[in-house]
Amino acid sequence: MKNRIRELRESMGMTQERLGALVGVSRQAIIAIETEKYEPSIWLAYDISKVFGFPIEEVFLFEASEHKSRSVQRGGKYLWH
Repeated sequence: MKNRIRELRESMGMTQERLGALVGVSRQAIIAIETEKYEPSIWLAYDISKVFGFPIEEVFLFEASEHKSRSVQRGGKYLWH
């Protein structure tokens, strides 16, 4: 899932380590989320969005990404198709 974490974090002068500390995860987890190698839980995504003061849908962009969603990776079908 695409996101604006790096952009928002850098605009605030915040390190990956600091963001991780604020939301209770490692710097490596923040790196993985920023690079779309890991999709955070809804709770972690919510906590990250609160740090930046934006609604979750303005931090996490629910659109096509280079990395397929877990549903697509597992051959799942969306209910709304």
